[in-house]
Amino acid sequence: MDKNWKIETLAVQAGYEPQDGESRILPLVQSTTFKYNDVQSVADLFDLKKAGFFYSRLANPTVDCFEKKIAAMEKGVAAVALSSGQAANAYALLNIAKCGDHVLALSSLYGGTVSLFTNTLKKAGIEITFVTPDATCDEVVAAIRPNTKAVFVESLANPALIVADFELYAKAAHAFGLPLIVDNTFPTPVLCNPFDFGADIVTHSTTKYIDGHATSVGGIVVEKGGFDWGCGKFPEFTEPDESYHGVVYTRDFAEAPFSVKLRVQLVRDYGIPMAPLNAFLSHLGCETLPLRIERHSENALEVAKFLQNHPNVSWVNYPGLPGNAEYAKVQKYFRNGMASGVLCFGVKGGKAAGERAMNALKLANIVVHVADVRTGVLHPASMTHRQLSDSELIAAGVSPDLIRLSVGIENVEDIKADLDQALRA
Repeated sequence: MDKNWKIETLAVQAGYEPQDGESRILPLVQSTTFKYNDVQSVADLFDLKKAGFFYSRLANPTVDCFEKKIAAMEKGVAAVALSSGQAANAYALLNIAKCGDHVLALSSLYGGTVSLFTNTLKKAGIEITFVTPDATCDEVVAAIRPNTKAVFVESLANPALIVADFELYAKAAHAFGLPLIVDNTFPTPVLCNPFDFGADIVTHSTTKYIDGHATSVGGIVVEKGGFDWGCGKFPEFTEPDESYHGVVYTRDFAEAPFSVKLRVQLVRDYGIPMAPLNAFLSHLGCETLPLRIERHSENALEVAKFLQNHPNVSWVNYPGLPGNAEYAKVQKYFRNGMASGVLCFGVKGGKAAGERAMNALKLANIVVHVADVRTGVLHPASMTHRQLSDSELIAAGVSPDLIRLSVGIENVEDIKADLDQALRA
């Protein structure tokens, strides 16, 4: 693989490199186990003395190729594919935070992530506090504590569609020797590489645009490399791991200590790997990701302009619209000023009128999903974010009348016509 290849080429070529006489297409290795000729070979694998495959909970050839593809597209050194996007976010934090530790996060995160942080991680003794997206660097710095282990943001918040100011959060995090973790699900590596702007770890729900066809649940954690895990705040990286006979991750796996530790500790013990079939399908989806995300973005911008001028629509939020509060950050951080395929709007008449419009749609379906080739709608306050309190909904940018529209790759005139007839119904 040529490291100078552009993102469109990496999407097709990276990850799997067939040798002479091998399958040109990534094979699906649907096997839990692998054969070896002698005992020592397997012992060396268990002791992390050499790389290889011995049980698909830890590593699998198909999953490995998918990990390499995403790592290349994100400009990272390594990646670990997991069973879902929720797992990716959870274990990215659990890899560095334990009971008694603290994490700082943006309040505009996806509702499922907020629930994970405020419920499950709280029960594990990890405290999460939130800062608002308009917080200054000084305010972010003031919220960091001696026991803070990371700063966590979404590159493009779901569904508030707020673009993270990467450089601000990276500056604040790095001033205290902390990693910046970015959920990059909506832009995908095609539109944005957070590593270029100071991020240290990137996560994805690969269930969304990366798979792109609503077939495969999955998540992935990508490591940039080069972060100083030996700064004194992360002793589990610098002290011997007795479960592996004294391995020290920063010493023995200096290129990618975060990824190795995540795999050999958390994936080993919690059993949360990506399934080979899902990796195969997601790897396949990646090959058309640059084409699809461009079409999604073009369609979404045109639909946003259409809704902006519709007599039955009270407001539209799409960060790619000139005049939108996030527009300048889209131009700064996202390739070609494209802002992905998700927008939000409100119907005149409020929540009840919005529900009537959603029920009248024909091409667009009501789905608890986002970011695949088909146009879909969702009412977050009563669906994906219904576990949040009223104050948490406000902090997440979710109003009662908000409708999230995931614009697909169908003909945009058909999408607009469907929206028009539903809004007039």
